[in-house]
Amino acid sequence: MIVKEGKSVFKGVAIGKIFVYRKAQKAVSNEQVEDTAAELERYEAAKGKALEQLKGLYEKALRDVGEEEAMIFDVHQMLLDDLDYNDSIHSIIENDKMNAEYAVFMTCEQFSVMFLSMDDDYMRGRAADVKDISERVISILNGTQVSPEAMPEPVIILAEDLAPSETVQFDKSKLLSIVTQKGSANSHTAILARTMNIPSLVMTDIEPSLEYHGRTAIVDGFAGLIYIDPDEETMAKMIEKKGKADAQRALLQEMKGKETVTKSGKHIHLYSNIGGVQDVDAVLENDSEGIGLFRSEFLYLGCDDYPSEEVQFEAYKTVLSRMGGKKVIIRTLDIGADKQIDYFDLPKEENPALGFRAIRICLTREEVFRTQLRALLRASAYGTLSIMFPMIISVKEIVRIKEIVEEVRLELERENISVGDFELGIMIETPAAAVISDQLAPLVDFFSIGSNDLTQYTLAIDRQNQSLDAFFDPHHEAILRLIQMTCENAHKHGAWCGICGELGADMELTAKFIQMGIDELSVSPGYTLELRKRIREC
Repeated sequence: MIVKEGKSVFKGVAIGKIFVYRKAQKAVSNEQVEDTAAELERYEAAKGKALEQLKGLYEKALRDVGEEEAMIFDVHQMLLDDLDYNDSIHSIIENDKMNAEYAVFMTCEQFSVMFLSMDDDYMRGRAADVKDISERVISILNGTQVSPEAMPEPVIILAEDLAPSETVQFDKSKLLSIVTQKGSANSHTAILARTMNIPSLVMTDIEPSLEYHGRTAIVDGFAGLIYIDPDEETMAKMIEKKGKADAQRALLQEMKGKETVTKSGKHIHLYSNIGGVQDVDAVLENDSEGIGLFRSEFLYLGCDDYPSEEVQFEAYKTVLSRMGGKKVIIRTLDIGADKQIDYFDLPKEENPALGFRAIRICLTREEVFRTQLRALLRASAYGTLSIMFPMIISVKEIVRIKEIVEEVRLELERENISVGDFELGIMIETPAAAVISDQLAPLVDFFSIGSNDLTQYTLAIDRQNQSLDAFFDPHHEAILRLIQMTCENAHKHGAWCGICGELGADMELTAKFIQMGIDELSVSPGYTLELRKRIREC
């Protein structure tokens, strides 16, 4: 039995097989092969698997977003079956005696150049499609693909580290736990694990070696340990521990249907944080009063190109409709820092956390911002929508945002498209915003305090830097004073104030937040019932 220690980011016990995830290799190795027939067989098997996946994606997209958006996967199937494309790969394997990965890579390069040299815009666009299908085949060949097909049963993911764009690929129904060698308890990947309600570890003393692939393991999120090939005694103890944890969760079910009120009768709005449409089930299952943070950037992270207005509209409309009139607060695009998206082609920065991110991108790339706002305003007719804007530092930003929102509203009105009522709010994530919150409050309907970034910027500590975890103190008096100031200034000017960062689920601070006058707490769905119980005891 092997025992390794890590830092827990969500409590619980997971038992299952390990799936070692390795990042897709950017550089494809070129290797000489003797048995070209076997190599051709490898390619054909990978191609067949890719075609099956694309067919499945086409059918899913057809159900979820309609025929127009699904057609891209039909195009991908045709390209992958293209005679010239396949002849090129076969030729490189048979004549040059090169490995299949390199043959696919070289063919991709040749076809991309050919398409990009064409005058027709449609044909030029096929270069990206060739790259997409080629990367899919290469990832199947080298075993780096994470997909429902690659994970035939629920597994424990073991990886060096995971970016949010990688985590969003996982099929939640087949994910028992995430264990990473690197990472931080305050990273977005850790936040996603908490949203998924799965016991997970970061900063674990383990190499994600393929020797662990397929072996039985236990992740103890209470103790911060992973057991590989556990002995009978350990397995029995962990099964018992898991049973007790499950029983405790069952007891919390009694909180369903009860009001989130303190003993003195103060009502706190208890909402949930989500990353996409797929998380609404968890929100409803945990009896949340609404959604306090819909991280819309995960729509962008899950695409190979800018999501269209229709794709976004359908996602927002679905969430609003499913919430049945309960409040849904959607945060506009918040990328940059640790959330990088290739097709945005953002400049490389020495310190991205202090760089070109969130509202700064939206206000300098207005076409992207306006597309999202059109989708949001159209969706407002289907539920109770609030829109909030991240990384605000000045009055002039809010003034400009409101101008653009009004321009988009009038544009939709001229097109006879229905727009419902909606609130506008901002995130308080910088000390600058907290200090001038008295000037910002009259311009908005609400504040939502993003405690993760507020802590990072106040303490001058990169929350992605695991070596600084010992210095990262979210209970620091400076943080609490900024929160108090923000809440007081909101109320003076008729705005409400909530917390949507990880601090909202910190039970040690619940009573203090209530004393401060916080109106709303938004947490990962899995914390909802436990936090309701804590609030009712205050």
